[in-house]
Parts: sequence; C-alpha cells; structure tokens
Amino acid sequence: MTDPSVRTAALDIGGAAIKAAEAGGVAFSLPFEVWRNPSGLSEAIETALRRLQPFDRLALTMTAELCDSFGTKREGVLSVLEAAEAARLRLAPESEARIFTIDGGLVDLETARAEPLACAAANWLALAIFAAREMGDADRGLAADAGSTTTDIVATRRGGPIPEGKTDTARLLAAELVYTGVRRTPVFAVADRLPYRGRECPLAAELFATMLDAYLLTGDIAESQGFGHPPTADGRPATCSCARDRLARMICADRESFDEGDALAAARFLACEQARRVQAALERVAAGLDGPPEAAVISGEGEFLLRRAVAGLWPSCRLLSFSKRWGTEASKAACAFALARFPSGWGSERPRGSGGR
Repeated sequence: MTDPSVRTAALDIGGAAIKAAEAGGVAFSLPFEVWRNPSGLSEAIETALRRLQPFDRLALTMTAELCDSFGTKREGVLSVLEAAEAARLRLAPESEARIFTIDGGLVDLETARAEPLACAAANWLALAIFAAREMGDADRGLAADAGSTTTDIVATRRGGPIPEGKTDTARLLAAELVYTGVRRTPVFAVADRLPYRGRECPLAAELFATMLDAYLLTGDIAESQGFGHPPTADGRPATCSCARDRLARMICADRESFDEGDALAAARFLACEQARRVQAALERVAAGLDGPPEAAVISGEGEFLLRRAVAGLWPSCRLLSFSKRWGTEASKAACAFALARFPSGWGSERPRGSGGR
C-alpha cells in the first residue's frame, strides 16, 4: 500500500501534455508541446506541480524523449530529467525524486542519469501494474489505455502484467503500442477513403482533419468554442461546424458539396475503422493469454473507443472503467494517477509479473 506519510506528486511527461496526479486523487493534464518549446519544459513542469499539494517525493515517468527536438532518446530522457529536477529544486528542495523504469521500479536520479534508456517510455508499465492489481487474481486480463495519440495494451495474469515488449519499437511489433488516438491522429492514418453519396472516395494525404473531428460529429467528444488542446488541424475551434469543414477537405470538397449527412457518415465510418484497428491489436495481445480475457481495465480520453472494442470482441469480459471509478480527469492522466499510488518503498523491488511472457 502507499505510505500516507509520504506525500507523492507524480508526473507523466509526454510530448504534447504533462499529466499530473497525487495519491489523494487529484489528477489533470496540462497541454505543453515539448517539440515547440523544449527550453520551456522546466517552467511547464513547475506550473503543473504548483497545482498539486506540497510533496515529499516526485515520481516521474515520460514519453517526451521521442520528440524530434531531441537528437536521440538518450538526449531526450536526460533533458526531461534535467527540466524536472530544476523544477523540483525550485519548489521542494527537501523532497526526493524517483524515476520509473521499464523494469517496473523507481530509481533515484543518479541511477536514471546513468541508465537513461531504462527510463524511456515506461509509463504504460506503471499503469499496467496498477491495473493488474485492480483485476485481482483474474487469470486472464488486459490493461488498455487510449489517449489522444496512442493506445497501449498490456496482457495481465493473476495480478501482474506480462508484456511481450518493453521498448516502443518492440511494443509496436507486439501490437502492445498502437499509434492511433482519439484526437491527434490524422484521418488519413485511419482510412484511405471515405463514403460519399453511395461511393468510396480516396482521401487527400494532407493534415486537413484528425480523429477529433470524427468524434466531435459522433458526439463522443464534446464541442469546445475555444481553441483547446490539442490544436485542430486548421487551428479553428473544436466545433461540429468546423469539424465538417475539415472532413470535407479530406475528399477535396467544402461545405457547399459536403453536407451534415455526408459529414456524419464519414465520421461514423472513421470511428468504425479505428475501432477495427484497436480490436485487431487487442486480439493480438490477448492471443498470449490462452483464452479470452476475463477482465479489462480501460482508461484514457478514448475510454469510449476501448469500451466498444472490447465489448465487440468479448461481450462477457468484465470491464473496469477508470473514469467511473476514479473520475474523468484521473482516466485521462491514468499513468500519472497509477504512479502516484505506487507503494512508497518500491525502488529495488521488481513487481511480480512485470517481465516478458
């Protein structure tokens, strides 16, 4: 159990947002595009930490090292560590920093700097360990998180995760990392054509629209009159009207030749295509369980996508919704939320089941 005497702030630093949480339940996402302003990362981290309660320990995980503003992932990890450490020292110099690794433990800053690649893109494992424990002794389980950009899927067995891969590349090969999400993914990365008035029209390979536009039109994501995060493809508001304009351009049309019915048909088609892609990955990961999953923990902005995908494959699978149990913001920041609740003594201990299959 988490030691209540140790106040932990947890950060999951991604390329497009900083996810933050504390053991008491507070969780949120702070938009920050690292590749646009890498020198501003430390200030952004400090801004996130100021929204949390005072802390004794800063627990950190990341995926921002993959940003193309860094020459290598090693450089990226070290840059993120430096930015986080500077923010920690400004706010809470008496606190300690711990970094989560792909071995499933928390290490000190010196160890992390010596082995930076062990700290790269480990956030999925923190969530998988937490989710596996929530599923208890389920013999066959899945932990799945669908975000704005990617979807993570990890098989679990009897209270522990059993990933096939650990690095991003290995996880892509194993279908445990699927580079598709419910906001930032370009439409042409989900389908190569759209239905249009009884025919199928090939798509323009341009960043005219993203999956955010499809889900605005299906009603899965609420409209926003502001410009929000992430930015839309054309920089205009995240509204159904603007989403229709953006989808129209995917077939080189505009609102004069692409009406509301056309837009809704296109949006529903794209939602189905993305669900099929996620289902294929779920089946690939579940194949290692020697039977259908008994339980699945689902989280992320795309919980709705995962709920449909899992239910479509395994109707009897018990679904544990992060948003229903801990709230929508906790679901969006699920990796940070899980990290904030890690047992305070973890560091050298390797959690059970965190190795490969």
